[in-house]
Amino acid sequence: MQEKVSAVSSLSLLGQKVEDFKLLVKFRLTLTVVFTSMMAFILASPGAIEWGWMLVLALGGFLVTGAANALNQVLEKDYDRLMTRTENRPIAAGRMSVSQAVLWAGFMSLGGIVFLAMFNVWAAFFGMLALVSYAFIYTPLKRVSPIAIPVGAFPGALPMLIGAVAVQGELTTFAIILFTIQFFWQFPHFWAIGWLGFDDYQKAGFKLVPENEGQRDQKTGWYAFIYATLLIFVPFMFLWNGEVSLVAIFVLAFIGAIYALYGYRLYQVKTRKAALQLMFSSFFYLPLVLAVMMIDKFLF
Repeated sequence: MQEKVSAVSSLSLLGQKVEDFKLLVKFRLTLTVVFTSMMAFILASPGAIEWGWMLVLALGGFLVTGAANALNQVLEKDYDRLMTRTENRPIAAGRMSVSQAVLWAGFMSLGGIVFLAMFNVWAAFFGMLALVSYAFIYTPLKRVSPIAIPVGAFPGALPMLIGAVAVQGELTTFAIILFTIQFFWQFPHFWAIGWLGFDDYQKAGFKLVPENEGQRDQKTGWYAFIYATLLIFVPFMFLWNGEVSLVAIFVLAFIGAIYALYGYRLYQVKTRKAALQLMFSSFFYLPLVLAVMMIDKFLF
């Protein structure tokens, strides 16, 4: 009987450690990052898809992103304890030590960069740049100024660029356009999240949306509208290389227009419901864009 209890206890402890690791690397977010990078790899592939190499990209991307997220939680452990949405993270809750988290981050960063270096120097360079800029520039800036959003948008836009350069072997126009789309997409996305979590973020001193006398800037929706509007025009950059059809370009522009309308809606009514609608529209934007480009590449 005692052995059964011990076995159950061991399984429970193992389960908790697995869950803590998933929280440490922000598992679902990291999978989303890996997904966009893999889609870019497919879109940029000039011929047949090399699935083995795509698996290498997925492993490299997962490890680098997981390392960045782990370092983020190490640096923000004291602030995570102050917010409802982050108080259960393993370091903040005391279930994982800082040294353990740093060790995980070290192994993951090393392994991730090695995997990316198997492609070319461009992929390894941008992977390291994403890791360093996210963990050591964006993370501390979050408590200084809303400028953290454009700074954080840079590493946040690198996954699709990494996927493209990994298969193309150089920094191409196509890769830069994918980067630009992912870069501008992030502003409405994070401002919607910042609007919804404004009070919680204030507890930790995070400045993720423009403020006016300690309150949300009422023009945040307008700013989101402006950046989303840019996504109407960015797809036309594909005309330079001819890798996307004109029909697909117009569909991408239409998707950007819908995204922009949700930003304008937040500016108009300034309600939680409008911020939620903008946030959910951001969740759909990138998958729809990638789906349109995938259909265009393989069916037309």
